[in-house]
Amino acid sequence: MLQTISLFAPQLVLAFFASQLLSTGAFAKKDISVGVRYFAVGVLVLYALIGFVLGQPTGTAFKGALIVDSYSHYMNFFLGMSAAAALMFSKSFFQTEKLDRFEFSVLVLYCTLGMSIMVSSNTLLSLYIGIEMQSLALYVMAAFNRDSLRASEAGLKYFVLGAISSGLLLYGASLIYGFTGSLEFTHIAQVVSEGATPGIIAGMVFLLCGLAFKISAAPFHMWTPDVYEGSPTPVTGFFAGAPKFAAMALIARLLVGPFGDITTQWQQVIIVLAVLSMFVGAIGALTQTNIKRLMAYSSIANMGYALVALSAGTQAGVKGMLIFMSIYTITVIGIFACILQMRIRNGMVEQISDLAGLSKTNRGLAIVLTMFMFSVMGIPPLLGFFGKFFAFIPAMEAGLTWLVVLALVASVIGAFYYLRLVKIMWGDENENEFVQAPKTLRGLAVITALLVFPLLLLPMISIPAQSWISQAAASLF
Repeated sequence: MLQTISLFAPQLVLAFFASQLLSTGAFAKKDISVGVRYFAVGVLVLYALIGFVLGQPTGTAFKGALIVDSYSHYMNFFLGMSAAAALMFSKSFFQTEKLDRFEFSVLVLYCTLGMSIMVSSNTLLSLYIGIEMQSLALYVMAAFNRDSLRASEAGLKYFVLGAISSGLLLYGASLIYGFTGSLEFTHIAQVVSEGATPGIIAGMVFLLCGLAFKISAAPFHMWTPDVYEGSPTPVTGFFAGAPKFAAMALIARLLVGPFGDITTQWQQVIIVLAVLSMFVGAIGALTQTNIKRLMAYSSIANMGYALVALSAGTQAGVKGMLIFMSIYTITVIGIFACILQMRIRNGMVEQISDLAGLSKTNRGLAIVLTMFMFSVMGIPPLLGFFGKFFAFIPAMEAGLTWLVVLALVASVIGAFYYLRLVKIMWGDENENEFVQAPKTLRGLAVITALLVFPLLLLPMISIPAQSWISQAAASLF
């Protein structure tokens, strides 16, 4: 019992305090949304760090349903800190838009709990439970602005298409159970090592299709632009970061663990998803006029780059995926932090044309947003360049040079719409009058500036970070 508590202290902390905050908020006689938010941020930081305080224990619990290793410790840290940052960003927006409710903080906690279960899954059943816990919270968050028709539409679309992906997952799991006689990853791996039957391969493909929906990989990306556009901006920023990182981490654990001996079979599926995602995302973004829809297609393309690393099927490939997704998550949080600080007379900035003349009215914000755009483009020496470098090198070492060439072509196409944003900010004349952000939003400037430091201080953080990520990737093998 004590071993289980020490292993899963982070998840137990999240579950306990999320339930307590929900009951406290439900029976409170006055608005306690601000207090709940700060307390939830503290809980998320505790969740991120408690594993290291306890000495990073490793092992399995709940009869092998969940596993704790260096991989899950790294993911818990990154997911917790990302969720805490997203929660802090949401404060200013929701207060300004009169949408501040304690339920949002509770939903973020439950979503993070679901993501934590996902990355620690050791059976197909725990995998599904984690995905559904995360997804149910995200459905509500997408439709959090109940008075907005766009938000309600986004939540409904996400729910309906999410149900389809759940069906794919369950069908794939049932096929694998039927042909292996077990839901446990270790037992499935033993059966697969003796020879994978067509039924097992079919089940694996259905599982990957269901998980591809969660990372919005093409051709399962159809929900992403509409949900990004309709959801409140802080929710969109959260969607683009931590949940996709958790789903990508789960895909890596699933492929390397139970299906590690049939790399040639799943490699083909990952390569197809990667190529489609890179070009659908890059080309689809060219015609967008809404910033959030553009970032949706950008995220589709970036998931393709992460899949390029996984397609190598090696430990270096998993390491490259972790580095790329870590850098991408930091960058996308910074981009949405910048978007949240920009306001015009009619409200929040959403159209790309609204950025015209930003350099003349808020030069500091224009410089920071330009740096983030150059980073996500992969321009050296910013952090995004090294993310793509570590993602593409393992694929080249695995003999997939042609795939890396396609990824570079997609990156060049993608650079066009990022540069268009920079050109509009610095070269176009003002079309809208920017207004000074409320005091509740001005605090984001400090946090945004802090997010810029990783883009500039790579030589100082790269060595210890790479060692940590290498250890996490090695634990899967």
